[in-house]
Amino acid sequence: MSQSISTKEISIIRDLAKKVAAIASDPINHQKRDMWMRLNRLERVRPLIHVQAIAWNIWEELIPSEQLETIDPFARQQELDLRKRLYCWENFRDDRIVDDAIICPISVRGDLIEAGFGIEKEIEKPDDPSGAHAYRAAIASEGDIDKIQTESELSVDWEATESRYERLSDLYDGTLRIERRGPAFFWFYPMDLFSQWRGIEQMFVDLLERPEWVHAALERITVGYLNNIEQLEQLHLLSPGNGNTMLGSGGYGWTDELPQPDFDGEHVRLKDLWARSATQIFTEGISPQMHDEFSLQYEKRLLHRFGLSCYGCCEPLDKKMHIVRKIENLRRVSMSPWVDVELAAEKVGRDYIYTHKPHPAMVSTHSWEPDLVRKQLRDAFEKTRNNVLEVNFQDLHTVHNQPHRLTEWTEIALQLAEDYA
Repeated sequence: MSQSISTKEISIIRDLAKKVAAIASDPINHQKRDMWMRLNRLERVRPLIHVQAIAWNIWEELIPSEQLETIDPFARQQELDLRKRLYCWENFRDDRIVDDAIICPISVRGDLIEAGFGIEKEIEKPDDPSGAHAYRAAIASEGDIDKIQTESELSVDWEATESRYERLSDLYDGTLRIERRGPAFFWFYPMDLFSQWRGIEQMFVDLLERPEWVHAALERITVGYLNNIEQLEQLHLLSPGNGNTMLGSGGYGWTDELPQPDFDGEHVRLKDLWARSATQIFTEGISPQMHDEFSLQYEKRLLHRFGLSCYGCCEPLDKKMHIVRKIENLRRVSMSPWVDVELAAEKVGRDYIYTHKPHPAMVSTHSWEPDLVRKQLRDAFEKTRNNVLEVNFQDLHTVHNQPHRLTEWTEIALQLAEDYA
């Protein structure tokens, strides 16, 4: 154990861990797991509700930093993670599953995705850390796309991995299960990456003025992704993703359809995992044809390597389902707050899980209006009553220092969900 972590801090962590372990043993977690398994089989269950309060600034409102009792950075990181789990259980009891695992990531050297394909983003940030920022052209000339790295030799830093594992094991002392874990889920976004490197406005101009050059850049990104994930598979670094794995913009990975029937019980392959792709920068103004040409054709090549896939995030897909359906292993579609819900529900049908995302402004505006929340959720549930539905409440950046809003929102959502079981 690090000498910088005091006996008092160790006691704080272990006491919190015991509370998490007690929650993880509650039978309700098994009931929720069964519902996620059924949903992921495309069985009709009541709408499953998940509050994905992931933004750093909203957690600062829910668990202010002054409430943390540890000082050592390593212990403080663990304390915050444990308090987040407890906070969700105590304040918005949605359909998340609380497990008894503390993840120790396997440390990988040379990861091309983590390294941003060798391109340093140039970001203009505002004084307000929660304000909007702008991307400047890190790729300024046509020749700059050659800087997009497509190959990197991956290796494992087992010394760093084991050092962290031992440190976690010492700290928790058996109160929670410490699990070494490699990648268990992937999210691909070739066009979004390119727009961040090129600048958003210029990227849209490029689609019209130099489409072949854009394709060349997207090809390099796609090849880089493929080289990276194939090495992770060859090095046997992948971990099972058919459990309590959050699938990005909606849902959890609980399924009995993965791993594949020919899984040897030891070596996880890409085809044993979930993956997601999205092109959030392509708003409704981008036609389905351009979306297909500049995004989907590359994303399909990546998603094809996996067992089950998800598509979409912030981009509206209600008028693009005919191209989204080209993804052969597609299981869930994430519909943004800006879609026509009735149209989207019709186009998704019962073929895929429909991920409904309520507008985050419901809890972020100056006034809290629970009646409006109830009205909008009921309207969405009515329009999707024939779909296999999950609700992912995300992109939450503030509750105006009124944490009760999330508690009440979740209570309303769960009450209404029972009416549409």
